[in-house]
Amino acid sequence: MKRLRIIIHGKVQGVLFRIYTVNQARRIGVRGFVRNLSDGLVEAVAEGEENKLKEFISACEKGSVFSKVTNIELEWLDYNAEFEDFNIR
Repeated sequence: MKRLRIIIHGKVQGVLFRIYTVNQARRIGVRGFVRNLSDGLVEAVAEGEENKLKEFISACEKGSVFSKVTNIELEWLDYNAEFEDFNIR
């Protein structure tokens, strides 16, 4: 099990990106949260099996129908079993 922090750049606020991310995380089976940042970026923190986290990365790179992801930053962290579900913060 691993933990991953993703910072998503682009047109990702006001385009249903967080709802899309929650739906994808729950479909894939990872736990954590997604939130808007004050600088226009979106942050997602997810925990789960490495192969599922890689699938989640792909979903974040694709983005919602109305979003336009231009870049993502990844930070792999130690798993700590903090989350019970995946939610918007």
